Amino acid sequence: MAREKYRFNTPAGRVFDVFNVIILVAIGAIALVPFLYVLAGSFATEAEIATRPFFLWPNTFSLEAYKAILQSDAFVRALVTTILVTVIGTTIQLLLTAAMAYPLSKANLPGGRVMLMLIVFTMVFGGGMIPTFLVVKELGLLDTYWALILPAAINPFSLIIIKNFFQQLPKELEESAMIDGANEMRTLWSVILPLSKPVLATFALFYAVGIWNDFMSPLLYLNDSSMWTLQMFLRQVTAATDLSMLQDNPGEQPPSEGIKFAVIIVATLPILLFYPFLQKHFAKGMLLGSVKG
Repeated sequence: MAREKYRFNTPAGRVFDVFNVIILVAIGAIALVPFLYVLAGSFATEAEIATRPFFLWPNTFSLEAYKAILQSDAFVRALVTTILVTVIGTTIQLLLTAAMAYPLSKANLPGGRVMLMLIVFTMVFGGGMIPTFLVVKELGLLDTYWALILPAAINPFSLIIIKNFFQQLPKELEESAMIDGANEMRTLWSVILPLSKPVLATFALFYAVGIWNDFMSPLLYLNDSSMWTLQMFLRQVTAATDLSMLQDNPGEQPPSEGIKFAVIIVATLPILLFYPFLQKHFAKGMLLGSVKG
């Protein structure tokens, strides 16, 4: 046991550790450097962006890009829309996933195995873009925010992991709750869900990131530009050559390149700030419920 514990203190083990650190630092730099460049560009002047092909620290700090987007009604509306859709959509998706996972975790559920097989089938075979669009259209969800939430309300992978987690909870807890007069819904809400915070927090992060970064759904289902989310606004800004539409004074040309960098930062930062609050549950939640079938 002692030899197993200290095997990495050998010369070969130390070389292995150094090699791992170098590889991880290189991978981290590859992921971090582009973000730092965009962050630095969002605070740089338009002239510096045009003259310096790459930099991680601006020579002159400028807030003109952020002032321009914060003064834009279209940007503020897209940001508020994305926040509301993300919060409401994540809540609905978690509730629907947990509500479906709970009965499927019961071994004596009639038809439970068949239903589970159908769910697994959807993980392998999907209808595709056009059939999904036709379903959304026939349900009257076009040009509504429900089109961004309901088509992906229950993720099969999340459902199976949460179901397996529910199966690992002691059955005595449910029996005690039912002896006290609680029905199935009361047991789920007051007993099961409070004990499932790690796995629920993990998939809340997955759902929130998915909704926040969703670009294809607004592109397909929202024809009204006043309903666009932040990702659609980001697409419009990065593809445009004239951004005078963001200014109250049409004759004034805002810092176009700086605005593109600033919008990218604003679109990325909320998720980065949200992750640390769920980090303690993240690794634990991914492991819980992933063993039993």
